[in-house]
Amino acid sequence: MSALTRYESLDDFFPAFFRRLARPTDIEASMAAEIRLDVTENDKEYLVSAEVPGAKKDDVRVQIDGNIVTITTQMRKDVEEKRADGGRTIVRETWRGQSSRTLSLAQDVDDKAATAKLEDGVLRLTLPKRAGTASRLIAIQ
Repeated sequence: MSALTRYESLDDFFPAFFRRLARPTDIEASMAAEIRLDVTENDKEYLVSAEVPGAKKDDVRVQIDGNIVTITTQMRKDVEEKRADGGRTIVRETWRGQSSRTLSLAQDVDDKAATAKLEDGVLRLTLPKRAGTASRLIAIQ
């Protein structure tokens, strides 16, 4: 006769399963990151800080169309694993990614006076408001 034992591995399955879901896979870690924004304004301009980690100046494009601002990054990263003894490369992993973020502002932007500066993975945009496009309240009759 066989002894009957309690099978408890199912109790451990669900917590372990959800821990695995919370960890990013290698593929997810190598994908281009989402562009995160902070947008502030004053009477004269909008100030935008966009996180674009790993992007170079040539990888970033900013397009202004009235009150619509689009930030696009096109990145490529090459990683080589080399043997310590000077042997040839047997694994080469590359990834490419594009991220884009569009925001709609309350007023049109003066695209001629707008400036962009990329420093330490943060893109800083100064977007002056176009004169004469301020919103106004219309009285209802």
